[in-house]
Amino acid sequence: MARSSSRKKNAPKKPPRRFFRWLLFWLALLCLVVGTVVCVIYGIWSSTFDMEAVKEMPQRSIVYDMDGKLYSRLQGENRIVVPLSEVSRNFLDALLVREDSRFYSHHGVDPIGVARAIVRNLTRGSAAQGASTITQQLARNSYPEERVGNRKNIHRKLLEAFIAVRIEQRFKKDEILEFYVNRIYFGAGVYGIEAASLSYFNKHASQLSIGEGATIAGIIRSPGRFSPFTNPKGAKRERDTVLDRLAKEGKISTAVAAEQKDDRLIVAKKRVLSAQENYAMDTVRRELDLLLSDAQRDDGGLKIYTTIDPTLQQAAEKSIDVQLRKVESRPGYAHPKRVNFSQQAKEDELQTPYLQGAVVVIDNKSGGIRAVVGGRDFSESKYNRATQAGRQVGSTFKPFVYAAAFARGMLPGAAISDEAIERGEITGAGNWTPGNSDGTNKGVLPAEDGLILSRNTMSVRVGERAGLEAVEKVAEDVGILGMTRQPAAFLGAFESTVSELTSAYSTFANNGIRRQSYIIERIDTSDGAIVYRAAHVSRPAIDPGVNWLVTSTLEKVFERGTAATAGALGFKKTAAGKTGTTNDFRDAWFAGYTTSLTCGVWVGLDRPQTIIPHGYGAALALPIWVDVMNAAPANRYPAADFRPPGPLQRTQVCSLSNEFATTACERAGKAYSIDLPASVIPRDPCHIHRGGALTEEEERPRKPASGGVFRSFKKFFGGD
Repeated sequence: MARSSSRKKNAPKKPPRRFFRWLLFWLALLCLVVGTVVCVIYGIWSSTFDMEAVKEMPQRSIVYDMDGKLYSRLQGENRIVVPLSEVSRNFLDALLVREDSRFYSHHGVDPIGVARAIVRNLTRGSAAQGASTITQQLARNSYPEERVGNRKNIHRKLLEAFIAVRIEQRFKKDEILEFYVNRIYFGAGVYGIEAASLSYFNKHASQLSIGEGATIAGIIRSPGRFSPFTNPKGAKRERDTVLDRLAKEGKISTAVAAEQKDDRLIVAKKRVLSAQENYAMDTVRRELDLLLSDAQRDDGGLKIYTTIDPTLQQAAEKSIDVQLRKVESRPGYAHPKRVNFSQQAKEDELQTPYLQGAVVVIDNKSGGIRAVVGGRDFSESKYNRATQAGRQVGSTFKPFVYAAAFARGMLPGAAISDEAIERGEITGAGNWTPGNSDGTNKGVLPAEDGLILSRNTMSVRVGERAGLEAVEKVAEDVGILGMTRQPAAFLGAFESTVSELTSAYSTFANNGIRRQSYIIERIDTSDGAIVYRAAHVSRPAIDPGVNWLVTSTLEKVFERGTAATAGALGFKKTAAGKTGTTNDFRDAWFAGYTTSLTCGVWVGLDRPQTIIPHGYGAALALPIWVDVMNAAPANRYPAADFRPPGPLQRTQVCSLSNEFATTACERAGKAYSIDLPASVIPRDPCHIHRGGALTEEEERPRKPASGGVFRSFKKFFGGD
């Protein structure tokens, strides 16, 4: 008995039951307090997230051509948002069994999955893969990483859970599912089910089969690893896993699952998803920078309707390179050729060492830009020579000089001297004595010949008659803003861009009405709200009668002038236009128009230098113009005869005074007949001949006296 008593005395005492109850109570209380604090903290934190952000998802803005057809997409997330009704049930079933089979029964959080993730994170000290619901994944993808974090830890899991609960309170289940399938990343640079379906299977999301839906659902967890493009075996394995799950959940039969698993995984050829890169899209992007805020551009999802005609755009892109390759292949061509460009070091980001060109085509009726090409290859040079490069315009400016002179009473048959300009003859020009490009002089000719044949000496005298201020006013009225107020401007010795000059020429095509050119017709949001609409600004710039005189003269440029070779190049349409060549053959131009289209072409080297000897606009720029204008379909861009602004009246005019010819003018051999619009018909009879002819001595041109007195013609028509 004593031994037994000794053993009981030395045994350790058991804690009383009261202690265990006390410990459990305080542990429970601690958990309750901690849980309450956590809930309060994360509840408050999650309340700072705007639930509307769940609906807002960036997508690439779509650019449409003039016919409303898809032309390109701007840079950004390659996503096309579609309603849930346009997503195949085959994909939705596969998605749910793969990612969240209890989606329609929970309230944003799967308690078992969350508990499992918390335990793993606490025990392992790192983020283990959890069982996030679709709503939690949507929460994670809807907010910036700097707010929810990008690591799998307990903080992010808790925050996702609280945000998911708020999402479930704010939106219906089908809305949540729609947001999810449009937002998440599916690999291959695409976001959302529609872009993924088009990318992988070249079909809309509504058309996905069971196997295709299972394939796309199978890659969600790791799009990079299981992409059908890069890992077809892995993609097929994930597809088959999803098919087994579909059968287990009763969505499809075991037989159907087996049949689908036996099918080969066939995906579309990998598509190029980057935005179309060319000078037209460059012009569109630059316009968007002016029309939209940073937020509007970044959010994307816009529908941008442009005036681009893909047919003319492609024709212009092709012709520039084809025609300039011909120039580079000429014997003795002295500059680097584009064919060797890949072996040459690029001097800077803007310029290329090889011959370049630019084209702009404008629809006369609307002012819409149908094509814009700023170089031979956008991938080799992003510099848009059509809109950014200022180059001397040369003789393409002469029509505006003649327009100013016609507006002041000069007529196409006026007698203008083509003789050499003498020192001091031109006001404000000092000893400037420009000559003709062919080095010849042809005596006194009708004024229109100065424009048709591009005679420099005649054009300077016509400009002198009009006056610098009047010429500058015409230039400003048609949108040419760079003219220098010096007599050399009469010959185009100043810079302009191809787009500016082409737009100015379209004034001639529009009977003197200047229409502001533009490339963006309208911008809509994804839900159809109009953000921007082109204003279609137009205003009178040139008197219609004066404009008719210019156009009827420029028509003859194709008949017997500097563009007479157009016929041999295959151009048979009615058109008017003007060549241009600058000093030392550094720039070659042609600008011309039909009743439907105006097209401007420039050819030159980025660092101005002689292109080739005798590299006139007719030789270098005109062939490109002919190619582009011939590519314009006649049913869309008819080239009708030019029509005067009203009935023409047959008029007898004196070539010296530009007034009604009298019998004395006829006797002196100075009268000629011309059909004129009402606004330019002279009002008075000739004041020069006054009933008698001038003597031979009076009509003979005189040498200028000291002080720069002009030839005897000056007192009759201002210096010619």
